[in-house]
Amino acid sequence: MQEPKTLIEAVRHYSDIDVCNEHLVRIKWPDGIIRCPKCGSENIGKIATRKMLRCNAKGCRKQFSYKVGTIFEDSPLGLDKWFVTIWCITNAKNGISSHELGRAIGVMQRSAWFMLHRIRLAMKEKSFSKISGVVEGDETFVGGKAKFMHPGKLKAIGRGTVGKAIVQGLLERGGEVRCEVVPNQKRVTLQKIIRENVQPGATVYTDALKSYVGLDVEYIHAMIDHAKEYVRGNVHTNSMENFWCLLKRALKGTYVAVSPTHLIRYVDEEALRFNKRHGTDATRFAAVMQGVNGRRLTYKELTGAE
Repeated sequence: MQEPKTLIEAVRHYSDIDVCNEHLVRIKWPDGIIRCPKCGSENIGKIATRKMLRCNAKGCRKQFSYKVGTIFEDSPLGLDKWFVTIWCITNAKNGISSHELGRAIGVMQRSAWFMLHRIRLAMKEKSFSKISGVVEGDETFVGGKAKFMHPGKLKAIGRGTVGKAIVQGLLERGGEVRCEVVPNQKRVTLQKIIRENVQPGATVYTDALKSYVGLDVEYIHAMIDHAKEYVRGNVHTNSMENFWCLLKRALKGTYVAVSPTHLIRYVDEEALRFNKRHGTDATRFAAVMQGVNGRRLTYKELTGAE
């Protein structure tokens, strides 16, 4: 069956639960052999009336869902809603709010919020390889503006960057971006992340923050002082600034209020869309689906509820 290329095709294609289950099987068991999550047996049967699987091994007989071991595990919602939600958030340039999603697929806002966070976990990209070539490094502050704060809160935290979350980003020109929420702008913090993600000998451009001084020992390092200029030949961080604009457009325009606890998931969401920007809606959907297996987020873990 031909894979969908547009949203309307995706809605029609994944309206069949059997199609969704088959798609999930191809992701979880690429060799086509379904294995029991309890005993590992390959003697698996299907319970057609309940759309479930059953281990036929003697002494096991475990019944399990196609969702087991994925971000969908224990969700009462059908895969038809899950797959369409993944398609929407993956291809919405500025993200999609839980209120909008809830109205679109017919679930409560709280359920939609939980779904989106589970999908963002699947959108987190992991790579052991380091970026190289020309790399731009920069940080941005995420938090409310002073003019919108309650006077009591403003007095407590002060103005400027105090009390705001810090996100550090590294962008390979023409390639991918990697971001991380950091506790501070100290040299040991920022340079550690650069060394973990950037190949030694690469060209690294940053602003004039003193925390970046000393990178020239391992990298071809140049700094641009934004108080004087923004571009000096090839030395600039404009590509990284472009990503910050995309991130803040989603945070301010769509999500409005983001807890610092969950900020990294919203950053991961925007980073994946940026890194897959040259692909199609279908390839971006496929990229996120590859990350659903082996990851799970419970509501208790998400909210910190006792």
